[in-house]
Amino acid sequence: MAKNNVIGKTEQRWDAIAKVKGQAKFTADFPINHKLHAKILRSTIAHGYVTAYDITEAEQMPGVVKIFLPEDLPQNKFGTAGHPWSMVPAKRDIEDRTLLTRHVRVYGDDIACVVAKTELEAIRALEKIKVTYEKYPVYLTPKAAMADNARRVHEERDNVIADTSVGYGDVAKELKAADYVIKEHFHTPMQQHVHMENQVAVAWQSEDQRWTCISSTQIPYICRRIIGQAVGVPWSQIRVQKPFIGGGFGNKQEVIIEPLVVALSMACGGRPVEMNLTREESIAYTRTRHAIDYDLAVGVNKDGSITAIDCNVYSNQGGYASHGHAIGGKGGTFINALYKTESLRYAAKTIYTNVATAGAMRGYGIPQVMFALESIMDDAAEKIGMDPIDFRIQNRRPEGFLNTLSHVQQFNFKIDKCLQKGREAFHWDEKLQDSLKYKTGSKRRGVGVAGFSYGSGTYPFGLETAGARLTLMPDASFKLMLGATEIGQGADTAFSQMAADTIGVGYDKIIRDAMSDTDIDPFDTGSYASRQTYITGFAVQEAAEKMKQKILKRASEMYDIRPEYMDIVDGNIVYSHNDQKIADLADFAMSSFYDMAHGRAIVAESSVNIHNNSYASGCTLAQVEVDIETGQIELLSVMNVHDSGKIINPILAEGQVDGGMAMGIAYGLSEGVRYNEAGKPLNNNLMDYKIPTTMDLPDLDHAFVESEDPLGPYGNKSLGENPLCSPAAAIRNAVKNATGVAINSNPLASQHVFEQLKQAHVI
Repeated sequence: MAKNNVIGKTEQRWDAIAKVKGQAKFTADFPINHKLHAKILRSTIAHGYVTAYDITEAEQMPGVVKIFLPEDLPQNKFGTAGHPWSMVPAKRDIEDRTLLTRHVRVYGDDIACVVAKTELEAIRALEKIKVTYEKYPVYLTPKAAMADNARRVHEERDNVIADTSVGYGDVAKELKAADYVIKEHFHTPMQQHVHMENQVAVAWQSEDQRWTCISSTQIPYICRRIIGQAVGVPWSQIRVQKPFIGGGFGNKQEVIIEPLVVALSMACGGRPVEMNLTREESIAYTRTRHAIDYDLAVGVNKDGSITAIDCNVYSNQGGYASHGHAIGGKGGTFINALYKTESLRYAAKTIYTNVATAGAMRGYGIPQVMFALESIMDDAAEKIGMDPIDFRIQNRRPEGFLNTLSHVQQFNFKIDKCLQKGREAFHWDEKLQDSLKYKTGSKRRGVGVAGFSYGSGTYPFGLETAGARLTLMPDASFKLMLGATEIGQGADTAFSQMAADTIGVGYDKIIRDAMSDTDIDPFDTGSYASRQTYITGFAVQEAAEKMKQKILKRASEMYDIRPEYMDIVDGNIVYSHNDQKIADLADFAMSSFYDMAHGRAIVAESSVNIHNNSYASGCTLAQVEVDIETGQIELLSVMNVHDSGKIINPILAEGQVDGGMAMGIAYGLSEGVRYNEAGKPLNNNLMDYKIPTTMDLPDLDHAFVESEDPLGPYGNKSLGENPLCSPAAAIRNAVKNATGVAINSNPLASQHVFEQLKQAHVI
């Protein structure tokens, strides 16, 4: 690898020019003849039953092809979460959705659908449909939905979807023995993904009489399976294609509209049907980050040691199961990954309510648990008068720790190095000292820190399989085909670097596809869990190694030199002992196609099933200024430090960190979906849903503690979701350092901060 020097080098994204020039085609850009347009009729209550529809006037509207009620389409129940299928029925996602429903469980539920010749005609017809409801009580919180007299949101199961507890040791005994016990309640909000491209899909019956669906999805193969289950056809009868995608952040790790679009095409004789959600629909009626409540207790001694961590978790699932308990239930593993303690109990419940369904969002539950954990750890350090960085370093898990909750051995786990590097690069001690000048008056300053741990993929809890295919082209370029999905994060560029480095050619010799296709590409479960450069990296590495060996074996026949004496370096076949050139790879490639004696195309393929995981770690350091008269927080400076093993492409890594930090800062300061008492969303638009602009953010500083992870395919481990996990807690801790007030629910918007300061008699 080192000889070819492609890994670890900044290479231009392969798709950059196409995107800048407007050549990149997204789902809605494909010209499809005779296309129809579908729009969903959404419920105007959050919980109840549709007793009657009046579609008489709507059916007469111009352009209407057909109006569909729930009973007009297949009634198969299916799950929507982007998880691989499990051969063990008990491990499968809860199947609680139908294509359309009379049973309303969230405001904006899918209760009918109009298909028309144009999108505007479909919208106008929706306005003419009259609906009669039987209304049920609305439950916005887990506490309300768990009440003894609460009605079941889904008739077939209790409102508590799952109730689990993990841990070790005697928590009650260790809390009693501690010098101090800190007990606090934390609340984290629903956050929306707000990806640039909304959910969009188009489906039709293709020439082979199967069903093709082009979709903006992170998970083409899983999408294919769920469509098949929902409409009741074999999975092989569905073809899913994913072109360029304008972001997903987990919201497109969910199969939300694709089954309905395929079913509508089936009901319209195979004509193409497109559904393109509006921004308002995407924010309100797709998926959100789980709102989670934590009741935490930590036992700590005067010497800084932690005796116990006790955590009760209540995860607000919303109206449908989606990813369910996978989010709320996972936190204990990553608490255990980060801190050594004599005892730990992590008890979690996931509960149906009548707010928007919660699903996957960048960080997958870790931003929530780290907000609570890193806040209370900061408070524990303050209680014993210890510097918060020193406290974390003292209580860190050491490298090589075997995490008994996940059975993952944490090799190359460098949280202490991240904290130390952050302290120096951020000038923590200087800023902490400087903040002492600003503890009175209307503007007060403080600094805060928070850490995190994160996995690389889902093993051992989930299937981790991926495939890759390489084909040698006549000019010594290589076509790389993957089922892994590029969703804007630069994965295809990193994969191309991996293949080039392993084979021994330049990055420019690897050709990727703009379109992922379940009919053509090797199987891969998709883009989620910061898994792709780690899991799919193994598949790319294996395919590239096979390709190299096949080339050298053929070269041995052609040049009468034993294969072990040869190598490929910088696009040439050379002697391995001194790099003396034997042949230009381009000449060899042409011969592999057209030589009368040796011409046979060379293809290499791999399929891997990975049974290891590498935990990454990192931290955020933040400096804030709080206007105590208004509650306004100004983020003066912020830095993320990451332990993600070998960095494959530095500029891509920096982009991932910058984007994740921005989302994490917004989670800490401004973002959250709000509802009224009836469960109606109040801010599902870009005027009222407060995502930050460049004017709202300071310079985003970052650093890497780079190393070679012993288990990663190229020494790499996760990075994509990690930057989002710790900014919110660091900001909270900085505000506490500035004002002396611990605010245990985010976002720390000015009104909320003002009210908390007033309650604490700071103002």
